[in-house]
Amino acid sequence: MHLTNNEFESYRACKLCPRVCCVDRTKTVGVCGMPSEIYAARAALHYWEEPCISGTRGSGTVFFSGCSLGCVFCQNREISSGGVGFPIDTNRLADVFLRLESEDGANNVNLVTAAHYAPSVAHAIEKARARGLSIPIVYNSSGYETLDTLRIFDGLVDVYLPDLKYISSELSEKYSRARDYFEFAAPALDEMFRQVGRPSFSDGDDRTEAGIMLHGMIVRHLILPGCVGDSKNVVKYVYDRFGDDVYICLMNQYTPISACDLPPELSRGITEEEYDEVVDYACEIGVENGFIQEGGTVAESFVPIFNGEGIL
Repeated sequence: MHLTNNEFESYRACKLCPRVCCVDRTKTVGVCGMPSEIYAARAALHYWEEPCISGTRGSGTVFFSGCSLGCVFCQNREISSGGVGFPIDTNRLADVFLRLESEDGANNVNLVTAAHYAPSVAHAIEKARARGLSIPIVYNSSGYETLDTLRIFDGLVDVYLPDLKYISSELSEKYSRARDYFEFAAPALDEMFRQVGRPSFSDGDDRTEAGIMLHGMIVRHLILPGCVGDSKNVVKYVYDRFGDDVYICLMNQYTPISACDLPPELSRGITEEEYDEVVDYACEIGVENGFIQEGGTVAESFVPIFNGEGIL
């Protein structure tokens, strides 16, 4: 792996995520389940993000292995905690970014769960840009981030795509073993917004098709069964804090995954009534910039195949 001294030191007593495990990831794995070497499971066009992210050409999505949050309901648990992934160094990762733009025609490079590799991924972005990468960089995150790690990406990330999963510390403890989730996610959203500001969109050019977000933030919230009250609190917090300077995406795609050891209350999808109640609430308080999902929840078959496509 080709790391600068500063990058190397970041992994020796790792504090890249709020877990602050201080493990020497050059010798073993951290709480994220990963060593200092980058592991990724897929790098390919993805068509099921928000319309201003995927467009019709697709988002060049890189799925990194490992995760520091560890939600009990994770649909990508095969790579987040299951150990699936393939090693890739920063030079090869820069090649992947460039290929997604020049060969695949991606509207952007979409980094999924990259925080625990932040110094190395930032280095790869710099290398790719020095070689001509011109499409936006999207940072796709659980929202459970430290300010120091986010600041590594200042000036490198164009669009932030964080979750805000919970306001309730009881729910975040129960479902993600992170009672302090909102304590970290709230300032993380502030920092993301500071970096990228209000949204702007492409008029259509050689880089991206018209309507693609060039700068800005979309806050995602996955509505969980029986958690409508907390979902409303999430919507209210985001709108009170940012108004229509950010977009809010309300997701109905929660799907019980058979491989997950789920508590009984999460063994069903959300009802149409639950989803509509949250959407109606968002409209009532004045949210204008947002996305809703139509149709039923996503089946397990829609989870990407993590076979190393685009990485190997």
